[in-house]
Amino acid sequence: MSDIDAAAEEREAMEYDVVIVGGGPAGLASAIRLKQMAEAAGTEISVALLEKGSEVGAHILSGAVIDPKALTELIPDWKEQGAPLETPVTKDKFLVLGPQGELDLPMFAMPPFMHNDGCYIASLGNVCRWLAGKAEELGVEIYPGFAASDLVWNDDGSVKGVVVGVVGVGKDGEKKPDYQPGMELHGKYVFIAEGVRGSLAKKLIAKFDLAKGKEPQKYGIGIKELWQVPAANHRPGLAQHTTGWPLDANTGGGSFMYHFGDNYVAIGYVVHLSYKNPFLSPFDEFQRFKHHPSVKPYLEGGKRIAYGARAITEGGYQSVPKLTFPGGVLVGCSAGFVNVPRIKGSHNAMKTGMLAAEEAFKAVQAGRASDELVEYQAAYENSWVAKELKTVRNAKPLLSKLGTALGGAAGMFDMWCTHLLGGFSFFGTLKHGKTDAESTGTAAEFGNKQLVYPKPDGVISFDKLSSVFLSATNHEEDQPAHLKLKDPSIPIAVNLPKYGEPARLYCPAGVYEVLYDEAGNNPKFQINAQNCVHCKTCDIKDPSQNIVWTTPEGGGGPNYPNM
Repeated sequence: MSDIDAAAEEREAMEYDVVIVGGGPAGLASAIRLKQMAEAAGTEISVALLEKGSEVGAHILSGAVIDPKALTELIPDWKEQGAPLETPVTKDKFLVLGPQGELDLPMFAMPPFMHNDGCYIASLGNVCRWLAGKAEELGVEIYPGFAASDLVWNDDGSVKGVVVGVVGVGKDGEKKPDYQPGMELHGKYVFIAEGVRGSLAKKLIAKFDLAKGKEPQKYGIGIKELWQVPAANHRPGLAQHTTGWPLDANTGGGSFMYHFGDNYVAIGYVVHLSYKNPFLSPFDEFQRFKHHPSVKPYLEGGKRIAYGARAITEGGYQSVPKLTFPGGVLVGCSAGFVNVPRIKGSHNAMKTGMLAAEEAFKAVQAGRASDELVEYQAAYENSWVAKELKTVRNAKPLLSKLGTALGGAAGMFDMWCTHLLGGFSFFGTLKHGKTDAESTGTAAEFGNKQLVYPKPDGVISFDKLSSVFLSATNHEEDQPAHLKLKDPSIPIAVNLPKYGEPARLYCPAGVYEVLYDEAGNNPKFQINAQNCVHCKTCDIKDPSQNIVWTTPEGGGGPNYPNM
């Protein structure tokens, strides 16, 4: 079935005041705030929230040390109501690693906002499940397993709603017996809360030129495992971060390790996707990192119980696009509000959702619909979210320009200055310049030399396929691949000779392979879409920008427990 056939097809439509795409922190906070305002005003507002995962939380992955600032604004008595923020941070550690040793950086040398006092270690997926329950209690209609695959437009070009629930199209594009054309959900306003590099957000940013005058968005790939370790290894409340080894001085990234709950250790690694060496494998760097003597003792005797990966927005203040368009808004990581030095974003995501909800509620009450909520843009610019991001705006570009050691020191100096001088920086506001795709070096620049990684031992380190198994990833196999190539010839004709085809390495789920015949000739590019954990790295990092991530059938993808 062609896109034209799909567009021309008659679908049933449901009307709402607000339609929210995405059941993460931003979308859920939006929904709750809308209903709270209606309740306080003694009126009604209809809200639908769509979640492409099999349940709310199924696709949520974060470290996560959570700053409860926004949650406290949204639900002041969240502790009494049983929010699953179970383990307060009691000890912060920040280490610079060498191949065998460590340098423990004193926390007093870091600005106060870099400390985790008052923050909690938790599963962000479980927090979202709890928020979904609160939203439903208020009357929000939540539809899990419904992927919003396209936009619907009003005659004046404003966003009218989204298409959801298209199922039953085979790999060949033909309708299967269980075919359903989906439905249209129309809203007076549509909130795009898809998270990092959302497919609808990407379309809207391009169509309405929302990134005009902004720096390119930057990203990292975050790979995470959840372990259950012996009680003797467990340090409840410990939040440990590292930089340095195994990455070289010019490759940005670092680790997190959080001890919480029932002898749980959340451990992960973030590699900034601006890295140059096309032969680098973020997954294998993470597996190697776990063998460091400052890390391995915590995991020994434990069991790895979950795995996942997700891209992270890292552009910060100067990369946040315009947040409004006719008929809707961008909230949360669809716009990119992660504070990179703090390694936190859920509080900012929630707050932007709340700000948008407050302005949308007022607009609906005033009889408005499908116009531009310019008041939300102003609310963001005057919020503590913008202030927080402005304070750390130069940390990422300094790392990119000066490398880990010098860039880290300069970034710390700049954050102290902006903190003490009310946002003033001696650097001004630095630019990012290139996209992460453009930052990729050629194979020739790196001597056409593959990086050799240690073989996983199956105890501390593991391979990709056994890892993907732990993510409980599943997709309906007979459907068109949701990973689309603009030009199918480019992987072999361009990316392989020029870059060594880095998709086979940057993907943390073994989705992309280059296969050869028995004689080692005739390379063929293979996409194992069934393995995809929806991290979106391919859409971001492909040096030819030839891979487009689209939504598969609703309910497909990972099913993360406690992540």
